[in-house]
Amino acid sequence: MLRFLATRTLGAIVTLLVKSFVIFALIGLMPGDPLDMLSQSNPDATPEQIALLRQMYGVDQPIWERYVTWLSQALHGDFGYSRIQHRPVLGIVWQALGNTLVLTGLAFVISTAIALTLGSIAATRRRSWLDRGINLLAYLGISVPSFWLGLVLIYAFAVRLGWLPAGGMPRPEEGPAGWWMHLTLPLATLVLIEIGGLTRYTRSAMIEVLGQDYIRTARAKGLPAGRILLRHALRNAMIPVATVIALGFGFLFSGALLVENIFAWRGMGRLILEAIMGNDYNLALVCLLFTTAMILVANIIADLAYSWLDPRIGLGGRRGRR
Repeated sequence: MLRFLATRTLGAIVTLLVKSFVIFALIGLMPGDPLDMLSQSNPDATPEQIALLRQMYGVDQPIWERYVTWLSQALHGDFGYSRIQHRPVLGIVWQALGNTLVLTGLAFVISTAIALTLGSIAATRRRSWLDRGINLLAYLGISVPSFWLGLVLIYAFAVRLGWLPAGGMPRPEEGPAGWWMHLTLPLATLVLIEIGGLTRYTRSAMIEVLGQDYIRTARAKGLPAGRILLRHALRNAMIPVATVIALGFGFLFSGALLVENIFAWRGMGRLILEAIMGNDYNLALVCLLFTTAMILVANIIADLAYSWLDPRIGLGGRRGRR
């Protein structure tokens, strides 16, 4: 396991380095940098002063030299300052990352539990009215765009009924009740969008597993139906579904960008959009790298889950010894 973790960690570091350079180059090549905006907002600034500032901040250097300077500072824990918020980037990102993890973490747990339950029920009640109803709900979840669903929920529960706030972050004096009030609509949006595809994958995997010989043998031995479903069928069906779950977490983390902006939730998605729109290079770069790191961690956890679900699967990609 240590060799596997070392290999995957090394691969994740290389991925982050490559992506950091690509993002740094793309952001650096965008038209208009902070000094251009400064010269436009301050007509008294002379070209000589702007040139001196470019030299001081290294903006006049080639992209690769600026990247090496940024990387050297980042390795020492200095990710720069935010041009918009005038604070260290790392402190801003940690706060937004915590808000996003609360939203996406709860959505991930709830959607996974609901999808596994619905998929298992649909597989055991194949071709019944219950199976057709679950499939219909799954197709609706796959087809509905997240931004449209979010707007519909706002109109229904915030505008028409007035039960929940339309968006924003809770105030400290509101306490836990305020958190749940503000969290309900964005959480429901992400959950409803996520359960559709995962329910379909779970149903397909369970149907295939329930037709295997060892399931028929377990039934012939008189094992309880619940034990057969949970210990034999669902565990083996989870092997292909684990990949979908890991990718689903990545989708939730990156797809929360739209949901966070619709509901004004101060998370990573909203922070990335504000940083890009405001030409805040340091903030946008670090936010995108943190998003990539979370997706890579989810994929490593999925690989570990394969070995736990089926001990015959080696962590090195080979079948383990029996």
